[in-house]
Amino acid sequence: MKKWNSIFGMSLVSVIAAGAALASVVQDYDRALRGAIRIDGSSTVYPITEAVAEEFAGVCPRVRVTVGISGTGGGFKRFSMGETDISDASRPIKGKEHKNAKENGVEFIEIPIAYDGLSIVVNKANTWATELTVDDLKTIFLEDSAAKTWKDINSAWPATPITVYAPGTDSGTFDYFKEIIAGKTGSIRSDMSVSEDDNVLVRGVAGDKGAIGFFGCAYYFENKDKLRSVAIVNDDLGKAVLPTPESIESGDYAPFSRPLFIYLSKESALRPEVRAFVKFYFEFGPELAEEVGYVRLPSEVRERAMARFENLETGTSYIDANGEKVSGPLVTVYR
Repeated sequence: MKKWNSIFGMSLVSVIAAGAALASVVQDYDRALRGAIRIDGSSTVYPITEAVAEEFAGVCPRVRVTVGISGTGGGFKRFSMGETDISDASRPIKGKEHKNAKENGVEFIEIPIAYDGLSIVVNKANTWATELTVDDLKTIFLEDSAAKTWKDINSAWPATPITVYAPGTDSGTFDYFKEIIAGKTGSIRSDMSVSEDDNVLVRGVAGDKGAIGFFGCAYYFENKDKLRSVAIVNDDLGKAVLPTPESIESGDYAPFSRPLFIYLSKESALRPEVRAFVKFYFEFGPELAEEVGYVRLPSEVRERAMARFENLETGTSYIDANGEKVSGPLVTVYR
């Protein structure tokens, strides 16, 4: 995180250079605001939220913002108990999590903040696996077909043992990957090295010739000198696609493009310091998301999210009135 933190100190300077005056930014916020804002959840969303928190401290220095990384699932557990004000999430809220929040009287506002492309990465010395199909990933990651060597995937590849590095099972990134690869009934192999800290996964893959791992694109973009991403075959396009800002936003990097969210407690949203923070998030979050390697949302989605926030419109677009999961592109689901 240290490299990112040093960049964050310059981010408002970049914004100012683009035409916003620091004085006008400060005038929009009450520097006398006090309070504490508790945030926890996704390690994928953490770099964006932490960046926003650091910049917000410059305009509202008496508001203390703490950002944890217990994973999307861990964050929702705390959020649904009313222990946090905002929950970072690298996937939409699940039915059980929604039910828990409702039972505990926690109403929330769902706010998409950026796009991410879950990146499949290998060691730099791996010169053979330049592209993979979803079926190849199933052969590597599913419990009942877990490949032992790279030769088990393709007979032309070396018999180098495969080692797997993955986010913890409380991670929204793990949930998202598992849903694509294993579906509702399959199981992911258990002999993986797991961590909620994506930097640990980066070091693991970088130090092991036979390694493969996955995490959000920001961590890949930040570590291109240490890792190599694998192009994933998009069956609809008939070609393999690498994770780039353009392929993630267009959806060509399928099926691993996804939206990222923050979930805001309605009760917390009534507090002036929290409203100021979320307003700041809307104002500077897109630039900061791009700085740390993610992709900004289309303006139409951002405008819908802002309207929901201003109107304190609660609930999720990803669960229907019957409690069933809703799927589809963000621009069509999030209304």
